[in-house]
Amino acid sequence: MGIRYTEEYPEVKGALSFDMEKTLFYEQTPFQKIEIVETPGFGRVLIIDGFIMLTEKDEFVYHEMIAHVPLYVHPNPQRVLVIGGGDGGTVRECLRHKSVAHVDLVDIDEAVSRACLEFMPTVADKLLSERVTCRFEDGVAFVKNCKEKYDVIIIDSTDPISVGEGLFSPEFYQDCYNLLTDDGILVNQSESPSWLPELVRGIYLKLNKLFPKMFFFNAHIPTYPSGHWAFGFASKKYHPVEDFQLEKCLADNLDFRYYNADIHRAAFALPSFFREILRETE
Repeated sequence: MGIRYTEEYPEVKGALSFDMEKTLFYEQTPFQKIEIVETPGFGRVLIIDGFIMLTEKDEFVYHEMIAHVPLYVHPNPQRVLVIGGGDGGTVRECLRHKSVAHVDLVDIDEAVSRACLEFMPTVADKLLSERVTCRFEDGVAFVKNCKEKYDVIIIDSTDPISVGEGLFSPEFYQDCYNLLTDDGILVNQSESPSWLPELVRGIYLKLNKLFPKMFFFNAHIPTYPSGHWAFGFASKKYHPVEDFQLEKCLADNLDFRYYNADIHRAAFALPSFFREILRETE
Protein backbone atom coordinates (compact mmCIF):
# COMPACT_ATOMS: atom_id res chain seq x y z
CA MET A 1 0.00 0.00 0.00
CA GLY A 2 1.38 3.42 -0.98
CA ILE A 3 1.65 6.58 1.06
CA ARG A 4 -1.40 8.84 1.17
CA TYR A 5 -1.35 12.56 1.90
CA THR A 6 -4.53 14.10 3.30
CA GLU A 7 -5.42 17.77 3.59
CA GLU A 8 -8.22 18.20 6.11
CA TYR A 9 -11.12 20.59 5.51
CA PRO A 10 -12.62 21.07 9.00
CA GLU A 11 -15.11 23.69 7.83
CA VAL A 12 -16.99 21.01 5.85
CA LYS A 13 -15.76 17.97 7.78
CA GLY A 14 -14.09 16.66 4.63
CA ALA A 15 -10.66 16.13 3.12
CA LEU A 16 -8.63 15.79 -0.08
CA SER A 17 -6.36 12.74 -0.29
CA PHE A 18 -3.83 11.77 -2.93
CA ASP A 19 -1.05 9.26 -3.40
CA MET A 20 2.47 10.50 -2.90
CA GLU A 21 5.68 8.79 -3.97
CA LYS A 22 8.26 10.57 -1.84
CA THR A 23 9.11 13.72 0.04
CA LEU A 24 11.59 15.88 -1.86
CA PHE A 25 11.94 18.67 0.68
CA TYR A 26 11.02 19.18 4.31
CA GLU A 27 11.92 22.05 6.62
CA GLN A 28 10.41 23.49 9.75
CA THR A 29 11.42 27.13 9.66
CA PRO A 30 10.80 29.73 12.38
CA PHE A 31 7.66 30.66 10.44
CA GLN A 32 6.08 27.48 9.06
CA LYS A 33 6.46 23.86 7.97
CA ILE A 34 7.38 23.55 4.29
CA GLU A 35 7.12 20.34 2.27
CA ILE A 36 7.49 19.48 -1.41
CA VAL A 37 6.27 16.02 -2.32
CA GLU A 38 6.24 13.99 -5.54
CA THR A 39 2.85 12.61 -6.57
CA PRO A 40 1.75 10.46 -9.52
CA GLY A 41 -1.40 12.47 -10.17
CA PHE A 42 -0.49 16.11 -9.50
CA GLY A 43 3.24 16.21 -10.10
CA ARG A 44 5.20 18.03 -7.44
CA VAL A 45 3.15 19.66 -4.69
CA LEU A 46 4.13 22.50 -2.36
CA ILE A 47 2.52 22.15 1.07
CA ILE A 48 2.80 24.70 3.88
CA ASP A 49 1.55 23.90 7.36
CA GLY A 50 -0.50 21.04 5.96
CA PHE A 51 -2.23 23.09 3.24
CA ILE A 52 -1.65 22.74 -0.50
CA MET A 53 -0.13 25.91 -1.91
CA LEU A 54 0.33 24.70 -5.47
CA THR A 55 0.60 21.61 -7.61
CA GLU A 56 2.42 21.34 -10.91
CA LYS A 57 -0.80 20.09 -12.48
CA ASP A 58 -2.93 23.19 -11.92
CA GLU A 59 -0.75 26.02 -10.57
CA PHE A 60 -1.14 27.89 -13.85
CA VAL A 61 -4.78 28.67 -13.08
CA TYR A 62 -4.06 30.58 -9.89
CA HIS A 63 -0.94 32.33 -11.11
CA GLU A 64 -2.36 33.42 -14.47
CA MET A 65 -5.53 34.81 -12.92
CA ILE A 66 -3.97 36.68 -10.01
CA ALA A 67 -1.43 38.35 -12.31
CA HIS A 68 -2.97 38.95 -15.73
CA VAL A 69 -6.35 40.27 -14.63
CA PRO A 70 -4.89 43.44 -13.05
CA LEU A 71 -2.06 43.74 -15.57
CA TYR A 72 -4.51 43.78 -18.48
CA VAL A 73 -6.68 46.41 -16.81
CA HIS A 74 -3.96 48.90 -15.92
CA PRO A 75 -2.94 50.62 -19.18
CA ASN A 76 0.76 50.84 -18.34
CA PRO A 77 1.85 48.74 -15.35
CA GLN A 78 5.54 49.33 -14.79
CA ARG A 79 6.17 48.69 -11.09
CA VAL A 80 4.59 45.69 -9.40
CA LEU A 81 4.72 44.61 -5.76
CA VAL A 82 4.03 40.95 -4.95
CA ILE A 83 3.49 40.22 -1.27
CA GLY A 84 3.84 36.55 -0.46
CA GLY A 85 4.22 34.34 -3.50
CA GLY A 86 7.67 33.09 -2.59
CA ASP A 87 7.16 30.13 -4.93
CA GLY A 88 7.67 32.56 -7.82
CA GLY A 89 4.65 31.68 -9.95
CA THR A 90 3.06 35.12 -9.76
CA VAL A 91 6.38 36.81 -10.52
CA ARG A 92 6.79 34.52 -13.54
CA GLU A 93 3.46 35.66 -14.96
CA CYS A 94 4.09 39.35 -14.24
CA LEU A 95 7.34 39.28 -16.18
CA ARG A 96 5.52 38.15 -19.31
CA HIS A 97 4.32 41.76 -19.64
CA LYS A 98 6.85 43.90 -21.46
CA SER A 99 5.67 47.06 -19.73
CA VAL A 100 6.61 45.67 -16.30
CA ALA A 101 10.03 47.16 -15.63
CA HIS A 102 10.44 45.84 -12.10
CA VAL A 103 8.83 43.50 -9.59
CA ASP A 104 9.49 43.62 -5.87
CA LEU A 105 8.71 40.32 -4.16
CA VAL A 106 8.26 40.44 -0.39
CA ASP A 107 7.93 37.10 1.38
CA ILE A 108 8.65 36.38 5.02
CA ASP A 109 10.31 33.00 4.47
CA GLU A 110 13.26 32.62 2.12
CA ALA A 111 13.11 28.83 2.53
CA VAL A 112 10.02 28.69 0.28
CA SER A 113 11.85 30.33 -2.61
CA ARG A 114 14.96 28.28 -2.04
CA ALA A 115 13.00 25.02 -2.08
CA CYS A 116 10.98 25.95 -5.16
CA LEU A 117 14.05 27.06 -7.10
CA GLU A 118 15.55 23.63 -6.48
CA PHE A 119 12.51 21.39 -6.89
CA MET A 120 10.01 23.48 -8.92
CA PRO A 121 12.18 25.55 -11.27
CA THR A 122 9.45 25.97 -13.91
CA VAL A 123 7.49 27.89 -11.28
CA ALA A 124 10.30 29.68 -9.48
CA ASP A 125 13.13 30.39 -11.91
CA LYS A 126 12.00 33.95 -12.76
CA LEU A 127 12.83 34.95 -9.20
CA LEU A 128 16.40 35.15 -10.51
CA SER A 129 15.52 37.71 -13.18
CA GLU A 130 17.31 41.07 -13.20
CA ARG A 131 13.86 42.68 -13.23
CA VAL A 132 13.07 41.19 -9.80
CA THR A 133 14.16 42.13 -6.30
CA CYS A 134 13.40 39.53 -3.62
CA ARG A 135 13.04 40.85 -0.09
CA PHE A 136 12.64 38.19 2.58
CA GLU A 137 10.90 40.10 5.33
CA ASP A 138 7.50 40.68 6.88
CA GLY A 139 5.10 42.05 4.25
CA VAL A 140 3.03 43.88 6.86
CA ALA A 141 6.06 45.82 8.07
CA PHE A 142 7.30 46.38 4.52
CA VAL A 143 4.16 48.15 3.30
CA LYS A 144 4.00 50.25 6.46
CA ASN A 145 7.54 51.57 5.98
CA CYS A 146 7.98 51.53 2.21
CA LYS A 147 8.38 54.86 0.38
CA GLU A 148 8.02 53.49 -3.16
CA LYS A 149 4.91 53.70 -5.33
CA TYR A 150 3.49 50.81 -7.33
CA ASP A 151 1.06 50.56 -10.22
CA VAL A 152 -0.13 47.11 -9.15
CA ILE A 153 0.05 45.30 -5.81
CA ILE A 154 -0.67 41.56 -5.78
CA ILE A 155 -1.23 39.93 -2.41
CA ASP A 156 -0.37 36.29 -3.04
CA SER A 157 -0.74 35.21 0.55
CA THR A 158 -1.18 31.96 2.39
CA ASP A 159 -4.41 31.40 4.32
CA PRO A 160 -5.23 33.97 7.06
CA ILE A 161 -3.59 32.00 9.83
CA SER A 162 -0.11 32.13 11.34
CA VAL A 163 2.22 34.30 9.19
CA GLY A 164 -0.57 35.11 6.74
CA GLU A 165 -3.04 36.56 9.22
CA GLY A 166 -1.79 40.14 9.07
CA LEU A 167 -2.21 40.24 5.28
CA PHE A 168 -6.00 40.41 5.71
CA SER A 169 -6.19 43.27 8.21
CA PRO A 170 -7.70 46.74 7.57
CA GLU A 171 -4.40 48.38 8.53
CA PHE A 172 -2.50 46.31 5.99
CA TYR A 173 -4.98 47.18 3.22
CA GLN A 174 -4.69 50.87 4.13
CA ASP A 175 -0.91 50.72 3.89
CA CYS A 176 -1.18 49.03 0.48
CA TYR A 177 -3.60 51.73 -0.66
CA ASN A 178 -1.04 54.36 0.33
CA LEU A 179 1.68 52.67 -1.77
CA LEU A 180 -0.40 52.62 -4.94
CA THR A 181 -0.15 55.29 -7.59
CA ASP A 182 -3.22 57.44 -8.24
CA ASP A 183 -4.49 54.86 -10.73
CA GLY A 184 -3.18 51.82 -8.90
CA ILE A 185 -4.79 48.39 -8.63
CA LEU A 186 -4.68 45.85 -5.80
CA VAL A 187 -5.55 42.18 -6.25
CA ASN A 188 -5.57 39.60 -3.47
CA GLN A 189 -6.36 35.93 -3.14
CA SER A 190 -9.66 35.80 -1.28
CA GLU A 191 -10.18 32.15 -0.36
CA SER A 192 -13.25 29.99 -1.11
CA PRO A 193 -16.65 31.70 -1.17
CA SER A 194 -18.24 28.26 -1.07
CA TRP A 195 -16.69 27.24 2.22
CA LEU A 196 -15.55 30.47 3.87
CA PRO A 197 -18.25 33.05 3.10
CA GLU A 198 -17.63 35.03 6.30
CA LEU A 199 -13.99 35.52 5.38
CA VAL A 200 -14.88 36.63 1.85
CA ARG A 201 -17.49 39.01 3.24
CA GLY A 202 -14.89 40.51 5.57
CA ILE A 203 -12.44 41.09 2.72
CA TYR A 204 -15.16 42.86 0.76
CA LEU A 205 -16.06 45.15 3.66
CA LYS A 206 -12.45 46.15 4.26
CA LEU A 207 -11.50 46.81 0.63
CA ASN A 208 -14.81 48.39 -0.38
CA LYS A 209 -14.36 50.94 2.39
CA LEU A 210 -11.01 52.04 0.97
CA PHE A 211 -11.28 51.78 -2.80
CA PRO A 212 -13.73 53.53 -5.17
CA LYS A 213 -14.01 50.31 -7.19
CA MET A 214 -14.06 46.87 -5.58
CA PHE A 215 -15.09 43.62 -7.27
CA PHE A 216 -14.52 39.90 -6.94
CA PHE A 217 -13.64 37.47 -9.69
CA ASN A 218 -13.58 33.66 -9.81
CA ALA A 219 -11.33 30.85 -10.96
CA HIS A 220 -11.60 27.08 -10.80
CA ILE A 221 -8.60 25.42 -9.16
CA PRO A 222 -9.16 21.68 -8.70
CA THR A 223 -6.74 21.15 -5.81
CA TYR A 224 -7.87 24.13 -3.71
CA PRO A 225 -10.61 23.70 -1.10
CA SER A 226 -13.97 23.40 -2.94
CA GLY A 227 -12.24 23.99 -6.31
CA HIS A 228 -13.88 27.44 -6.48
CA TRP A 229 -11.58 30.34 -5.64
CA ALA A 230 -12.12 34.07 -5.30
CA PHE A 231 -9.83 37.02 -5.93
CA GLY A 232 -10.46 40.60 -4.87
CA PHE A 233 -9.95 43.41 -7.38
CA ALA A 234 -9.69 46.86 -5.79
CA SER A 235 -8.87 49.91 -7.88
CA LYS A 236 -8.51 53.62 -7.42
CA LYS A 237 -9.66 54.34 -10.97
CA TYR A 238 -10.20 51.42 -13.36
CA HIS A 239 -13.18 49.13 -13.82
CA PRO A 240 -12.01 45.53 -14.37
CA VAL A 241 -14.27 44.91 -17.37
CA GLU A 242 -14.97 48.36 -18.82
CA ASP A 243 -11.26 49.25 -18.75
CA PHE A 244 -9.98 45.82 -19.84
CA GLN A 245 -7.16 46.36 -22.35
CA LEU A 246 -8.54 43.97 -24.95
CA GLU A 247 -6.42 45.12 -27.89
CA LYS A 248 -3.26 44.85 -25.83
CA CYS A 249 -4.21 41.39 -24.64
CA LEU A 250 -4.88 40.17 -28.18
CA ALA A 251 -1.76 41.83 -29.58
CA ASP A 252 0.49 40.23 -26.95
CA ASN A 253 -0.81 36.82 -28.04
CA LEU A 254 0.69 35.12 -25.00
CA ASP A 255 0.39 31.37 -24.67
CA PHE A 256 -1.98 31.05 -21.72
CA ARG A 257 -3.32 27.77 -20.36
CA TYR A 258 -6.30 29.23 -18.47
CA TYR A 259 -6.54 33.01 -18.84
CA ASN A 260 -7.87 34.58 -22.04
CA ALA A 261 -9.96 37.60 -23.01
CA ASP A 262 -13.26 35.77 -22.60
CA ILE A 263 -12.24 34.36 -19.23
CA HIS A 264 -11.20 37.83 -18.08
CA ARG A 265 -14.68 39.23 -18.64
CA ALA A 266 -16.56 36.13 -17.52
CA ALA A 267 -14.56 35.78 -14.30
CA PHE A 268 -16.41 38.79 -12.86
CA ALA A 269 -19.80 37.11 -13.33
CA LEU A 270 -20.49 35.78 -9.85
CA PRO A 271 -22.75 32.85 -8.95
CA SER A 272 -25.97 33.84 -7.21
CA PHE A 273 -24.86 32.52 -3.82
CA PHE A 274 -21.68 34.60 -4.10
CA ARG A 275 -23.72 37.71 -4.87
CA GLU A 276 -25.83 36.97 -1.81
CA ILE A 277 -22.71 36.92 0.36
CA LEU A 278 -21.93 40.46 -0.80
CA ARG A 279 -25.54 41.67 -0.46
CA GLU A 280 -25.40 40.69 3.19
CA THR A 281 -22.80 43.43 3.70
CA GLU A 282 -25.22 46.16 2.59
